[in-house]
Amino acid sequence: MHDCVIHIYRMPNTSTRPKRGRRNRRVPREDPARNELVSRSLESAQQCLFNQDYGTAFVHYLLVLNLAPVLKDFASESFRFTLFKWADELDSLGRIQDLFDCYEQALELFPTDEVIINSMGEHLFRMGFRDEAAGHFHKALKLKPDYPEAKENFYRVANWLVERWHFLMLNDRRRNHKYQQAIQKAVEGGCNTVLDIGTGTGILGMCAKKAGASEVSACELSKTMYELACEVVTANGMNGRIKILHMKSLEMEVPKDIPKRVSLVVTETVDAGLFGEGIIESLIHAWNHLLLPPQSTQDPSRPPSQTGRVIPAGATVFGMAVQCLEIRRHHRLCVSEVGGLATAAAGELHSPVSCSSEDDSTEPYTTERLSRLPGGYTPLTEPFNALDIDFNNVQELEGLCSREVSRVRLPVTGEGLLDALAVWFQLHLDQESSLSTGPKEDTCWEQAIYPVQTPHNFPLRPGDELIVEISCRDAYLRLCSVAVARDGREFCLDDCLDPDKPRNNPGPSGNPNPSLNAEAELCSALACLGTEQSSGPRDYTMLECAEMALLNNQPYHDSFRRALAKLITNLKDARSVQGPIQGQGLEVMPLTDPPSGPMDPGPDPFYVLDVSEGFSVLSLMAASQGQVKAYSSVEKTQHQAVLRRLARANGVPEEALEFWLNQVEDEQAVLQRPSREKLWSAIILDCVETCGLVRQKLMEKATLARCLLEDGGQIFPERIVVYGMLVESDTLLLESAVQGQEPTLGFNIAPFINQFTVPVHVFLDLSTLQCRHLSDSVELFILDLMNTNANYTNRDVKVQASASGRVTAVPFWYQIHLNEEISVSTFNQDSHWKQAAVVLHQPLAVREGDWVRLAVTLQKSSISISASIEEEAGETGTVDSVRESAQ
Repeated sequence: MHDCVIHIYRMPNTSTRPKRGRRNRRVPREDPARNELVSRSLESAQQCLFNQDYGTAFVHYLLVLNLAPVLKDFASESFRFTLFKWADELDSLGRIQDLFDCYEQALELFPTDEVIINSMGEHLFRMGFRDEAAGHFHKALKLKPDYPEAKENFYRVANWLVERWHFLMLNDRRRNHKYQQAIQKAVEGGCNTVLDIGTGTGILGMCAKKAGASEVSACELSKTMYELACEVVTANGMNGRIKILHMKSLEMEVPKDIPKRVSLVVTETVDAGLFGEGIIESLIHAWNHLLLPPQSTQDPSRPPSQTGRVIPAGATVFGMAVQCLEIRRHHRLCVSEVGGLATAAAGELHSPVSCSSEDDSTEPYTTERLSRLPGGYTPLTEPFNALDIDFNNVQELEGLCSREVSRVRLPVTGEGLLDALAVWFQLHLDQESSLSTGPKEDTCWEQAIYPVQTPHNFPLRPGDELIVEISCRDAYLRLCSVAVARDGREFCLDDCLDPDKPRNNPGPSGNPNPSLNAEAELCSALACLGTEQSSGPRDYTMLECAEMALLNNQPYHDSFRRALAKLITNLKDARSVQGPIQGQGLEVMPLTDPPSGPMDPGPDPFYVLDVSEGFSVLSLMAASQGQVKAYSSVEKTQHQAVLRRLARANGVPEEALEFWLNQVEDEQAVLQRPSREKLWSAIILDCVETCGLVRQKLMEKATLARCLLEDGGQIFPERIVVYGMLVESDTLLLESAVQGQEPTLGFNIAPFINQFTVPVHVFLDLSTLQCRHLSDSVELFILDLMNTNANYTNRDVKVQASASGRVTAVPFWYQIHLNEEISVSTFNQDSHWKQAAVVLHQPLAVREGDWVRLAVTLQKSSISISASIEEEAGETGTVDSVRESAQ
């Protein structure tokens, strides 16, 4: 990237007053040679564009538009198209600097073109330059506030740059007040030089300055948060009084970055697992390079201004074993059959969240808010003390990672399946004040979840002892359930996960929540864990948590199996009456012919294409119908191997299942014919993201897919109905924006952080969301993937308030219709999908019986909603329009 520098020169005599006189208009002289060059270059650009030589076409367009700027309006569309195509080629070749040079040249010609600016932001975002991307999206929105692509992109990058917990944290009055009290007490006690590590919005540093600290410095790694903190500090009259550095604390030096060692470090660089944001490493560096020595017991008379300390002073970590179906189904296989396919041959499947694995691709824990998990959770042990850490003891910090693994034996107090260890902590700000992140606390923090990855559903009962190992490898807190003690014997759980140890039978339970009263099942599981071994190598595959939950969704797969069976039966009946079916619609030629391979003689197969994202068994379910050639879009080699094993185990011929991405030359052109003479009998589209939003460009994909279907063929699903309701939820308000200055201790922070407010909330569990329903569910919109003429872009929906209150949000979900008779909902207890909600900027007051008009608009798979009260006289009280589709 190059900085754009503008030089302004004073022309001769510019300070003299111009003479009055007759204005002479000079008519520019025609330059035939120049005009000829422009004409030929324009013709060459168009010819190169036709030949798909985008690089040469781009050079010609640059020449034309620099020589003849009057042609900008005429050639802008072609120039954009050429730029975007050439940029994609440069991206695929890894010529990143050339790509950005092209965008710089394009922006010199079209400095206010929001489409080009937005496109450059998209490239920056894909390459990980999120701060720079946000700047481009924001600029595009300033140029055209209603530009939907820029809005969607800005909301997406805003979620990366300013995560939603920032709003919850700043709205947490209790947390902010306790930090303020601890900082004020320390400063008034003599700690007058302060460093705020990971300052965020700058609130802790401002607390120190307000308390009377003589010198306050702060550091922030994120460019976006650094710039935001600078704005906040200036708005609160502390510009020049707090030094903010855009850097890691690990890179700071004395006196290069701060004039001298400080007497107080304040920080909240902790995550749900306490150590996940690097607080140990940053505090070790601070004690060695940035902080004054700690108070010594040998010299207790040294004043606080000459000693160092940290807020928070330390922490105590707690854990508890739990049973939770929602956790279980996101981390290990819970079913023995899915969509008519036996799953035993799949081998061991689990999520990439594991303390037992040495694989660097795994994470030791994930995070959940236990109080909002669908179905709740059952404690199996009492909370136990897992770890105590003193942040004011540098020797303890340095020795943390080299500590020996400790074992604790936990008496089992409840009956249930062992699904996870839930972990939280108590943050000791000083000797008197602390904050808890426990599951029963009203806090901005979630809890850390360490899932149990055994392939067996292991039932615990009172009287058992659960043996847990605790360590801090790589400065991550790791808790691993390793064994169960019962009747004087220990049964190892970790044997099932360690690739160097013999492996137990991986066959999963056929019941996702088996009865715990069956003594035979208890004994069988224990015997399996303790004695049954196999000499074969361990066979395991990792699926993402969302992929695992999808695989465990039996109603979803059963619905697809019935819908596919009905379609294939109808097509067979049609062929028996009419003979071979010919294709219809637009002629779309394939990029490649299908590979030649052995096919059973007999009737032509029905071709089914599954373009689902990630791991999917739908193609294998189609292939199991018989007389079907199914193509899967599964890309990972390990995942393809799982499907092949399942195919063999379920009697599906090897040639009935192919992997489509192995056949196509261009992965961007997935939707094409199965062969030059054939069309698809069915195309399965992945329509709804796990987070609760419609997938981008869904309708464009559906339009192309319809052209590739044979007569009687079908897209799955054929239509999607969007439902919603009116709710009042303070929780959603707190998670979406800072609510004034009161929660932020009177500091003016809200206007700055709220620039990153995203009007749609995703990954919601509506069944456990703290809210009041103010209406029944109502149909908001219909997306018809099989009938273009049935779709519309705008719709007004009237919904009657069933209770009085404030409408703060409109949650929504989908009924996915596979055909006229079979559908699945994204809002039920078995769903792997979450829900989403539009949050209104201003709550709408309603009374029971009021009619609320929702104006729903669909634009490129993005839905926007505005709400207003229907007055008796026919007038409406309008509420601001908000967009709901960005991520």
